[in-house]
Amino acid sequence: MDSTGSRLGISLGIIALAAPIVALGLFIGTFAAPVTSAAHSNPLAGLSFYNNPDSTANLAAADAATADPDSAEAATLARMAEQPSAIWLLPEKYPMDTVQADVAAIADAAVAAGQTPVFVIYGIPDRDCGNFSAGGLSETDYPTWVASIATALTLTPSVVILEPDALSLATECGNVDQRVQQIQQGITTFAPTLATVYLDAGHSDWLDPATAADLLNRAGVQNVRGFATNVSNYNDSAAEQAFGEAVSALTNGAHFIVDTSRNGRGGNGEWCNPTGRALGTTPEATTDGGLRDANLWVKEPGESDGTCNNGPAAGEWWNERALELAAAAGW
Repeated sequence: MDSTGSRLGISLGIIALAAPIVALGLFIGTFAAPVTSAAHSNPLAGLSFYNNPDSTANLAAADAATADPDSAEAATLARMAEQPSAIWLLPEKYPMDTVQADVAAIADAAVAAGQTPVFVIYGIPDRDCGNFSAGGLSETDYPTWVASIATALTLTPSVVILEPDALSLATECGNVDQRVQQIQQGITTFAPTLATVYLDAGHSDWLDPATAADLLNRAGVQNVRGFATNVSNYNDSAAEQAFGEAVSALTNGAHFIVDTSRNGRGGNGEWCNPTGRALGTTPEATTDGGLRDANLWVKEPGESDGTCNNGPAAGEWWNERALELAAAAGW
């Protein structure tokens, strides 16, 4: 595995597939014109992001409270669990026969709470090029699965991050044309929905801005709000700001979001469970009118990146590391 890549620690479990998207018609289209990168108003401003009660952080906090409700560990994990993080949609966890209903239930719960859910679509064929987060669907099933997710989000405002690492890994994996086409198809599928969509652009310690921008432009970033950086990585916010601005300048002013879940001390050149890192800025939309729309916890910070540096399997909750990240951040 290339140490410059931002591999993702995500739980890999049950495998499956979903129903095709229904015809949405001109009525839906009038409600859901895609937000273009040229738009200056921040669609995330003022939003409260959804805190999934079934997140690994919430489950870990509940376990700690049951074991010893007065402990420092329980207090720290409870504080971590209060932070909304993205919901990763993998076909292994959200299979094709249930994904539409599952996502609709999450969206409904978010609406009831007065919050906006953040979803990560992560089921592309040959996901992660066979590395720690290997998996994904077949070429035939993948578009159907994505369409089912889009159907569930047709009339519910949401934030959607499309396929972390897919474009950035494409040059290494030799499948650029295929990845570009798959992302283009995803953009088209989400166009009739109320989702604010961001394509993944890697991060500042991986691709140079010109390469990242070229991939984004080919994939159709002009047809969505913008791009995401630092997903599941550790680079500090200043580095990602500079990277995001440089990429934006080459993508007709596309806006961006930054994963700040574990970037409180910046990176150290490692992407897989590096030691000495810290929690970063908590999730919140920006208010300065700049190109950066929000700091989000895209990666749940207590989840392992993979079986490296003595970590558990990718996506499993790692209590010791979660507490280390919090302590390093001064929590």
